Amino acid sequence: MDKHQYTRFCFLSICIGSIALVFAISRCSISFFDYSLQKLEFSFPESELRRSFYNAGDENRAVDSRDVVSQQILSVRSRNDTLQSKPEKKKKKLNRRRTVEVGLSKARASIREAASSNRNATLFSVDLPNAQVYRNPSALSQSYLEMEKRFKVYVYEEGEPPLVHDGPCKSVYAVEGRFIMEMEKSRTKFRTYDPDQAHVYFLPFSVTWLVTYLYQYNYDAEPLRTFASDYVRLISSKHPFWNRTSGADHFMLACHDWGPLTSKANEDLFHKSIRVMCNANSSEGFNPAKDATLPEIKLYGGEVHPQLRLSKILMTSPRPHLAFFAGGVHGPVRPILLDHWKQRDPDMPVFEYLPKHLNYYDFMRSSKFCFCPSGYEVASPRLIEAIYSECIPVILSVNFVLPFSDILRWETFSVQVDVSEIPRLKEILTSISDEKYQSLKRNLRYVRRHFELNDPPKRYDAFHMILHSIWLRRLNLRLT
Repeated sequence: MDKHQYTRFCFLSICIGSIALVFAISRCSISFFDYSLQKLEFSFPESELRRSFYNAGDENRAVDSRDVVSQQILSVRSRNDTLQSKPEKKKKKLNRRRTVEVGLSKARASIREAASSNRNATLFSVDLPNAQVYRNPSALSQSYLEMEKRFKVYVYEEGEPPLVHDGPCKSVYAVEGRFIMEMEKSRTKFRTYDPDQAHVYFLPFSVTWLVTYLYQYNYDAEPLRTFASDYVRLISSKHPFWNRTSGADHFMLACHDWGPLTSKANEDLFHKSIRVMCNANSSEGFNPAKDATLPEIKLYGGEVHPQLRLSKILMTSPRPHLAFFAGGVHGPVRPILLDHWKQRDPDMPVFEYLPKHLNYYDFMRSSKFCFCPSGYEVASPRLIEAIYSECIPVILSVNFVLPFSDILRWETFSVQVDVSEIPRLKEILTSISDEKYQSLKRNLRYVRRHFELNDPPKRYDAFHMILHSIWLRRLNLRLT
């Protein structure tokens, strides 16, 4: 072998040896990488990450080796977050509930201060210019402002229309449907979607629609009670709020006569919850300390009858009749009224049923006083119709808790006569001086605003007065 061949041989040997050494080092480093990743779960900087291809019965897909480590880290973090989030969420909920109660405490203090002073005199003289009709206008003004500032209602979302989240808006029970529909609107500032910020919780089923769709015309209200019982069971099993207070900060609202019967479906609903009812009979379990009276507002066609709309003609119409009544004979009071006065006195036209050629509202608009006797139940739309027609209501009832009676002085715009005094009705009414009558009529015209349903609602109208009645009951409830 000459010198040149020897030199070429050495060069090739060195090259082959170098390649083998590089290959061996590479294999060792790769094996170490895989071993450390698999056994030590070691995390590498971004620059050291590599991508591998695996065929594990799947199609070839790129897998970032850092994902294996990241998923394990995320899993640990998720478990730690879960462990930490439960007490954190509970703490936040408790703080929100505490904030609600602290706010109510401040509201109570401000209302008490207003009730004992005249510091709101300027304000309530603007919002409530006729102070005579209120028990304490300063307290009402402050309470209403606190309600506008704080009051939040949580509406349960369970259930489907028409039995839930819907109601009659064009009938004698229209106030029931109008309130439900107003609370269903997201635009109302009183609705909250955060139950931990709510002061009260609304059960939005319609008793009128329960009667319409479930009642079998056999005088058996059991299907209604079954539905109400099932609804309470549903929301109390899905949410903690009912069980927390046994339903004391919950309310249902019904204008149908069978509202009280339906509320008997659940003992706590009947005895502890706030029940807003047209049929507010204190002898049948209605408790004005926790329950509120709903004014029975009839809106056939969804609107007030044209003859009852406020107008100059209504305000100036002559009133040749002393008093008027027309209605069916049912309940304990009406038979007494009809027995003594049915077509007995031309000054006081009293009919069992009005002849078809005569107009009911014409008589109301042409009478100074309108008899409002209870029927099968204590409530009647006749009371609100009398207010609309500026015919002074003569209330003939037993155990009827009048609407908004905790803030309104009904004696300033109505006449209340004991049933035993029905034989003396003409004597009682003729003894009222003209000056007193004019005062009653002015006050009646003024309080109309509190019994009107508007779309959209206006301050101090029926919708807001109903809400305020619920707000007052919630103020009376102190939760620990």
